[in-house]
Amino acid sequence: MIKLIVTDVDGTLLNDKHEIHPDFWRMEEELSSKGIQFSIASGRQFYNLASKFEKIRDRTMFFAENGTYVSFKGKELYVNPIDRESALEFIEMGRKLDDTHLVLCGKNSAYIESKDEKFHQEITQFYERLEIVDDLCQVDDTFLKVTLCNFNGVEDHTYPHFVNYTDRFKVAIAAKVFIDITALNANKGNAIKGIQEELNILPEETLVFGDYLNDLEMMKVAKHSYAMKNAHPEIIEASNFVTSHDNNDNGVLRTIAELGLASLS
Repeated sequence: MIKLIVTDVDGTLLNDKHEIHPDFWRMEEELSSKGIQFSIASGRQFYNLASKFEKIRDRTMFFAENGTYVSFKGKELYVNPIDRESALEFIEMGRKLDDTHLVLCGKNSAYIESKDEKFHQEITQFYERLEIVDDLCQVDDTFLKVTLCNFNGVEDHTYPHFVNYTDRFKVAIAAKVFIDITALNANKGNAIKGIQEELNILPEETLVFGDYLNDLEMMKVAKHSYAMKNAHPEIIEASNFVTSHDNNDNGVLRTIAELGLASLS
């Protein structure tokens, strides 16, 4: 029996316009009434997720900032920061890269230096609390991750500059234009595993959905691991199943209905 459902947000639960399907709210309520814990795992900021899912925030578990921050029923459960010295090093490296914008993701807010309009419009979709500062290196906060944005594509233009750090840090391609750097053991999978142990939930009782490379470890902690039809090839390879519909065709909710966990109107 499924006791825990965890889904990524962008490219997974949401369509490409970042919209929540209207059927979601009724289906989540049905799952909750059956004692199934619905949870959100995203690279997004906690405050952004809590706002977007305001209707259910009091009963939803949030694995925010790629699992570096976990909150449940309004209580902070887990924080896995990146050390300040390393974060500042990555900031300095990012400043030297062409066409690259930086986001310093803190526990209290996200911070940027760039005032580029296109970049600002892009990231305001993911950060509810966002401050423009003169110098990221002077920010006083607990650092959760460093995010780099390149609209030319991070897989080819950004990741190669940080590949030599992958033995010491988690360097995750979170989307076509974003790469996230966190503590080495900070990822959605480890965060979910910790909650499974805390709540005595088995991988066989866990259902997960994801689409991009920051979901990779998440695919390994659930027997019912579903890559979205639109997922990155590596996620499809790592998952046990693939949804029959993509994120623009309500793939997550359709799969939940196909599994008989809740009805789809």
